[in-house]
Amino acid sequence: MIGRNLRAVAACALVCSFVVPSSAMAQDITYQPIDPSFGGNPFNSAHLLGIANAQNDYKDPKATANSSQADIFARQLQSRLLSALSSQIVDAIFGDNPQDSGTISFGGQTINFVRSLTEVTLTITDDDTGEVTTIVIPTFIDVAP
Repeated sequence: MIGRNLRAVAACALVCSFVVPSSAMAQDITYQPIDPSFGGNPFNSAHLLGIANAQNDYKDPKATANSSQADIFARQLQSRLLSALSSQIVDAIFGDNPQDSGTISFGGQTINFVRSLTEVTLTITDDDTGEVTTIVIPTFIDVAP
């Protein structure tokens, strides 16, 4: 009889352990969107760029989509001439025989340069509009002890 009572108590304890709630451990639920349109992961920004490009119907009026061969050739030639001119200016300032100052005129622009001990100052003037752009380039001089 005692064995039965002991078994009944053990069975009741087992059932109660499943029925009686124990302390639960939980944390706050936070919402994190996945869709970048709603503030999700910024590494998915290509999605937003694709949507924006699909909706963009603006056409730049200055864009030359239908350029002729002559226009393309003229732009490439101008690019090469400006590249050669910039190489000559760099050689005049920093080359084997650097100059302290100089003026170069090309295609409606005047470029003045002045070399000092600590910097080179380039002044680019547009002859048509009078607009002036100044560029200051620091020079790094190694002084031997």
